[in-house]
Amino acid sequence: MEFWFSEEQTPHVKLSIRVDRQLYSGKSEFQRIDVFSSPEFGRFLTLDGYMMLTEKDEFIYHEMITHVPMAVHPNVRDVLVIGAGDGGVIRELAQYPEIRRIDMVEIDPLVVEVCKKYLPQTACRLDDPRLDIHYEDGLKFVRSCEDRYDLIIVDSTDPFGPGEGLFTREFYGNCYKALREDGVMVNQHESPFYDQDATACQRAHKRIVESFPISRVYQAHIPTYPSGHWLFGFASKRYHPLKDLDEVRWNLRNLSCRYYTTTLHKGAFYLPAYVEELLKEVEG
Repeated sequence: MEFWFSEEQTPHVKLSIRVDRQLYSGKSEFQRIDVFSSPEFGRFLTLDGYMMLTEKDEFIYHEMITHVPMAVHPNVRDVLVIGAGDGGVIRELAQYPEIRRIDMVEIDPLVVEVCKKYLPQTACRLDDPRLDIHYEDGLKFVRSCEDRYDLIIVDSTDPFGPGEGLFTREFYGNCYKALREDGVMVNQHESPFYDQDATACQRAHKRIVESFPISRVYQAHIPTYPSGHWLFGFASKRYHPLKDLDEVRWNLRNLSCRYYTTTLHKGAFYLPAYVEELLKEVEG
C-alpha cells in the first residue's frame, strides 16, 4: 500500500508526495507539527498540514533569504530573525564571522525541539554561541526594540494562524524602528501565482512600501511551495539591493552555496511582467 502526503494549494490544486513513513506527529498550543520521510524529497516538515520545508529544496529558500541582504549591507553585526524554528536561516548566518549577535524569536518551542531531533540538516547551528533564542510572539518582541539591529529576517509561516501578525502594518513599522539608520529587512513574500496567494503578496507589499523608503521584491524557484514561484521582500532605510550589491566583497568569502550567486542575485530582482503589474497596483 502506498501512502501520500497531500497539501491543498488551491481548492483545485494539490501537491502530493509519496511518503515512506511518518517520523513525528504532535500538537503544540499553537499548531500541529508533522515530520515525514519521502523517497524524493527526503524528510519534510509540515505545520497544520502545510509544507514548511523539505531536505531536498530547503537550501534555495534559506540561501535566498539570507545571502541577498548579506551581500548588500556592508557591516551586519546584530541580526534579528523572526520565526525560523527549523534553523536553516541560522545555519546560513553562522557562516559570517563578523556577526556578533543573533536574536531568534520563535513562538513555538516544540518546532525547535522537533527540528533538532528530526531535521539536523537545517538545525545544525542552533548551538552557535552568538545565538539567543526567545520563545515569544515576534510582533510583541519587536515592539520593544529601537535602533538595535542591522538586519531583520522575517522567516514567517503563511499569513494566517500563528504567523498572521507578522504581515501587519504595525509589525513592519516596528521593524523599521528596530533597525539602525542603515538597516535592512528581508521577508518571505508569498507566491504571486495563485489568486489567494497573490492577494496576500500585494497586501504585504503595500504595507512594507508604506513603512520603508526602499522596497523591492525578488524571486526564487522552490519546487514544493505553491506554484514553485516564490517571492521575497527587500526593504531598507538606505541600501539598494542592486546598486549597493558588493559582488567582489561577497565572492571573496568563498561561501559554499548551492543556489545563491551574486549573478543570480541581480537576476532575481528582474520580475515577470505579471508580477510587476501585481506590485504596481498597490505601490501608490
